[in-house]
Amino acid sequence: MGIDYASAVAVVRTLENSLFTKNDLEQLINAHDSNESETLINSKNAGTLLEVWEMLRTFAPDSKELEILLYRNDFHNLKAVLKAMVSGREPENYLIEPSNIKAGILKEAFRTKDFDLLPEYIRETATNAYGIITTSLDGQLVDSFIDTDCLKAMRKSADSTGNDFMRKYVDLITVCADIKTAYRCSKMNKQRDFLETAICGSPELDKESIIRATLGGTENLLSFLDSTSYAELSGLLKENPAKFEKRCDDLITEQAQTARFKAFGIEPLIAYYIAKEAEIKNIRIITVCRECGADRETITERLRDLYV
Repeated sequence: MGIDYASAVAVVRTLENSLFTKNDLEQLINAHDSNESETLINSKNAGTLLEVWEMLRTFAPDSKELEILLYRNDFHNLKAVLKAMVSGREPENYLIEPSNIKAGILKEAFRTKDFDLLPEYIRETATNAYGIITTSLDGQLVDSFIDTDCLKAMRKSADSTGNDFMRKYVDLITVCADIKTAYRCSKMNKQRDFLETAICGSPELDKESIIRATLGGTENLLSFLDSTSYAELSGLLKENPAKFEKRCDDLITEQAQTARFKAFGIEPLIAYYIAKEAEIKNIRIITVCRECGADRETITERLRDLYV
């Protein structure tokens, strides 16, 4: 029997009213200076992702579905700690929060080579990544290996939950990651050995099919994608990679919006976190673009779709 999150959903529905609207973003774009921007952001009680995460965890401390949302941060931090160890630097400036695994535990695991300190979903990845980096010193290879293992871990955990919402969420992330990786690899003429490590594959896009298409060159890859249900993404890659990135983010938001019709499950909590991710990304886009002197049209076309 599923857990009843009705009271938590009611709180989240109220919090959704404080999410940035299109009008709020317009005001932020038109702000005269950083002080006015900061005042607007503070007036919305935007909060950090870490604060949002901690709040959601109080409602669902044992939710595997929520945990999956942070796998990408966990695996990113794994890369940061591993590379810092090899280069003799501290990783703190490269770590992302929130995360499921404390940085101190990651550092201790690599320091002692005791990878049993880590959760099962990342343990084998850490062991193998350490072997790759210490024998080959190939940072690009270890990055691809960890990124792919992250997607595999997300898929395995999503399947174990039996939650269709999470499965679709992972499918979208994997498809976008695989298309982006394949496109870059086709441009760089990467060979099969590298592609076997860098491409994850999913029920939506078969791994071997993507690899064969990529080995045939960029035009062949795009032609293959045109024959799939993700032809739209292929067209955006041809037009402008930035538009491809935006559309991938928007697909995730569209998936989150399907949770707005649920009243009792974990889905609305997940969706709210995804909405906050998109909101914070939009604020960052506006801030960076204004600092770089970008015009209004450029800023607007880069903004991600809103959840509200």
